[in-house]
Amino acid sequence: MATDTLPLLTVNQVIDEFGFYEVEKAQSYIQKIKSLVVMDHIVSAQVKGSSKTPYRIMVHVNAYAKADVEMVSYCSCPVHYQCKHGAATMLAYINQQVEPSPAIRERVHDWLRGFREAVGKHQKEGVIQKATERLFYCLDEDGHCITLYKGRPDTHGLPQIMDRWSGIDRAISKPPKFVCKDDLSVIRLLYASLPSEPGTFSLQQSTGDDMLKQMAATGRLISRQKCGYVPLAVGMPRAATLHWTLDGHGKIIPAVVIDNGQLLLAATPWYLDLAAKLIGPLQFEFDAALLGYLLMLPPITKQEAAVVAQTLTELAPDLPVPTSNATAIRTIDCSPTPVLVLESYPVAAIYRHRNYQQVYTSAGRSLHYFDAAQVEMEYAGHRLKPEDDQTYWSQPDGTVVCLKRNASKERQWIKTLSEVGLATVPPYAIASPSLPHDYPLYGLDKEADWPVFMLECVPLLKEQGWLIEFSTDFRHHASTITDWYATLQERDAGWFDVAMQIEIDGQRIDLPPLLTELMRHDKRWLDLNQQKLIPDDEVVTLVLPDGGRATAPAGRIKPLMRTLIDLFDSGHAAGLAVSRLDAPRVAEALAGWSGDGVEMAATLAKRLIMTKPRKAMRPPKGLGLALRPYQLEGLNWLQFLREQALAGILADDMGLGKTAQTLAHLLLEKEAGRLDQPALIVLPTSLVHNWKSEARRFTPGLRVLSLQGMARKQAFEQISMHDVVLTTYPLLWRDIDTLSQYHYHLLVLDEAQSVKNAGSKTAEAVRQITARHRLCITGTPLENHLGELWALFDFLMPRFLGDSKTFTKLWRTPIEKQGDSERRKLLARRIKPFILRRSKDQVAKELPPKTVIVRKVVLEGKQRDLYETVRTAMDGRIREEIASKGLARSQIVILDALLKLRQVCCDPRLVKIDSSKQVTERAKLALLMQILPELIDEGRKVLLFSQFTSMLGLIETELKAAKLDYVVLQGDTHDRETPIRRFQSGEVPIFLISLKAGGVGLNLTAADTVIHFDPWWNPAVENQATDRAHRIGQDKPVFVYKLIVEGSIEDKILALQDKKAELAAGILSEDHGGSVKFTEEDIAALLAPLPT
Repeated sequence: MATDTLPLLTVNQVIDEFGFYEVEKAQSYIQKIKSLVVMDHIVSAQVKGSSKTPYRIMVHVNAYAKADVEMVSYCSCPVHYQCKHGAATMLAYINQQVEPSPAIRERVHDWLRGFREAVGKHQKEGVIQKATERLFYCLDEDGHCITLYKGRPDTHGLPQIMDRWSGIDRAISKPPKFVCKDDLSVIRLLYASLPSEPGTFSLQQSTGDDMLKQMAATGRLISRQKCGYVPLAVGMPRAATLHWTLDGHGKIIPAVVIDNGQLLLAATPWYLDLAAKLIGPLQFEFDAALLGYLLMLPPITKQEAAVVAQTLTELAPDLPVPTSNATAIRTIDCSPTPVLVLESYPVAAIYRHRNYQQVYTSAGRSLHYFDAAQVEMEYAGHRLKPEDDQTYWSQPDGTVVCLKRNASKERQWIKTLSEVGLATVPPYAIASPSLPHDYPLYGLDKEADWPVFMLECVPLLKEQGWLIEFSTDFRHHASTITDWYATLQERDAGWFDVAMQIEIDGQRIDLPPLLTELMRHDKRWLDLNQQKLIPDDEVVTLVLPDGGRATAPAGRIKPLMRTLIDLFDSGHAAGLAVSRLDAPRVAEALAGWSGDGVEMAATLAKRLIMTKPRKAMRPPKGLGLALRPYQLEGLNWLQFLREQALAGILADDMGLGKTAQTLAHLLLEKEAGRLDQPALIVLPTSLVHNWKSEARRFTPGLRVLSLQGMARKQAFEQISMHDVVLTTYPLLWRDIDTLSQYHYHLLVLDEAQSVKNAGSKTAEAVRQITARHRLCITGTPLENHLGELWALFDFLMPRFLGDSKTFTKLWRTPIEKQGDSERRKLLARRIKPFILRRSKDQVAKELPPKTVIVRKVVLEGKQRDLYETVRTAMDGRIREEIASKGLARSQIVILDALLKLRQVCCDPRLVKIDSSKQVTERAKLALLMQILPELIDEGRKVLLFSQFTSMLGLIETELKAAKLDYVVLQGDTHDRETPIRRFQSGEVPIFLISLKAGGVGLNLTAADTVIHFDPWWNPAVENQATDRAHRIGQDKPVFVYKLIVEGSIEDKILALQDKKAELAAGILSEDHGGSVKFTEEDIAALLAPLPT
């Protein structure tokens, strides 16, 4: 059984437990041991190593008998177990352990016996074995050991990257390629020695001197320092002396004094001079072979000094001997200066004390931290803890100082801590191996008190005379940001690197990584809506690269995060790559900053934004149309895009003359001499006639070439001889090899929503066209989702909104699924300079009003039964599909179900199932044939739209039976001009049009009534169809009838239309406040049963 108290321990017992080589390395650390405490069978201490923070050591000592002792050491250094720091701790303990009497201690006898053995061994040794060697040989910081590394040398022969190597055994028989010829002798020499750990060898053995000489001869003996690797060469011998001095506790120790260097113990003493990059042997006035063993002598008392002196005189008369007055002692008598050191400790648990609540750190969770203060007292530059009993300090010159402690003054200083809320932390309050156990910690009442303490109490303590110091990991200390600095540097075509930095104590620190880390820890900054709720005066803490902290008011960070959140949310490093098209928002974010980047961003922004109305532009001389004021503004905007080499979207409402504005722009370019290459216009097939017609009427001076039909191939060679070339989306990708051979002044996509699928052949084809400028024309830049808007901008300005995946993460998901209205507003502001959108209400007040009338009808009889039968069957099928595949992968089944239900509502004959043939009720067709004759009798001109061409065929049959004249336009209509002319001239009162074939591009102002026989879930498509009549040139009120089956899927479509309209309005305008979400509940609502 282990005893409860520690017996007297010996150096040999430490050697047995830690190994001879660790004890050798521990010698230079004995004097660095601080805060040594013994509690029961645990010895704990701190020692200053290579890290800024002292290492903490705990040694468990179990003594089973006088000579049977077990020592288990744990240290916070990288080695962790049974390291040199643990050995040094035990040696320091042995030096301080209490003796039962003033007689000579047993450990001194042990040393004397060992010294006799060492002298005898030295006298028996012959010539030291010599060897030759080679590799990277790295001298450790203590100068006791060599560690082998394989590494790649730079141009100076120093390693760039090193990996530790311990393959000595294999290299003896089969050297690896990186082992050179001159390394083999070194490897053989090392192989014959005993490593202290894999790849590390002690120099304190008989071959140590030769190891150093031959390693240095290779040119690859190095010392690792904070500034890098220092190459070492062998220099000339230097003189050194040995004298006896006092340690911190007034005991006598041997010390070596060297000019310009430090002691390096090999087989014999050497020096290490890092400044001169030299090592070399030391020369003493005595035989130094036993110096290493001499330096292992524990600190001795004056009584022991006489015995040691007698032994040295007898066995080694050349060695200096200790005397009772080994050196002069200088006494320091002054008042102490109190020092408060603040630190945050990682803890496993905090137990309930004062107003702290109990918390634990679970596996896999983030660590908890406990904030505390330590007290030190400084006497004339010497620091010590109030609990330390050290009074003697050795100086570099060999003198010793003795501090005269002022215990009463120290107690007075400590007493003042209670006035600011600091009290001793109970030992049971915290569980952590990193906490100091040798002196008290001082803590506040609760963690929330620290910000106030830092703000109010720290200045008060400084006024009283306290020195306040902070460890780098103290959570509540923050540096002051003195400046915010930005630079812009042009990188490649239209892109800039934006460097944003903060300045602290004259040093500039990159800001983007700090903000990225802030968003990772505080999720409020990821949500623009939550950002708005953060008070501007809230103090925000930024974690600096070195672990320090800086604070800034939230009001300073919010504009930056709000404007550039997508860049920070992307996880960029120090620099941010932004397009010049983003200059307006960069300029806004950097308002009030320093640096040339601020002015540069503002200058770029002014070029992109028409901040002042441009001088009224005269329309081209050859224009055969009087442009309305808003159309002149549109022409102005198109010219601005051309001047600034920008692209854009002309997104006016349907019927406001987008074609006329574009033609006027092209004519103006020609009259100015800039149209030296043709303009290529890609459009739906149904609009070719309209463009040709309007070009003839309004811009006869433009030479127009239409590429259609098989004859188009003969017209290819005429492209360069025309001003305007018209082609269609279906033909573009077929003719792309020919069309892409030409360069164009302007590339225009009319009804640009046709390329909303960025992966389609057409979308890929338009990206292969080379043009100086690009323009999209569409009244519906966004129909279904934001991905369509991204597709347009990816064509116009590649990379402006990132790639599709990034855009979905940063914009689509937050806006469409999470309802982030603030991010929607930010996106709207970002694209605003590149979209010109005017509604009829804004710019065409003279348009007659439009009245929308919803006429509902109820299903009855077998038609109702058929609806419920189909609904029930499809509802079950959809539920099974969603359950097995999920909503996203069930689209085909869902669309099929919705299609069948809509067909039942229109006319049971549209549903291709046997049971539909027995249904004679046709509620909606009956309603249509009731109101149509009345409208015709009133003199109305009617446009009747349906998505189903087969439904138009059924309506034709009814019109013929009622002897009502009509014309038809469908996808398979070859002669489109004749039905349009007959209707516009008033020859027939009814125009049957399939929604897909005639929903866009037609000008049918002769109509004053529009009937939507069946609703479409996308309101933009319906509105486009309606605007065939309600457009510029209309001089009569327009009535729009929507025929709806009450309580059916059609009723639910009307509700969904509102959501789609809201999505479009939210992105294409800045003042729309709604948010949009689609859920499985929408599908359930569509499939709800008819009301009873």
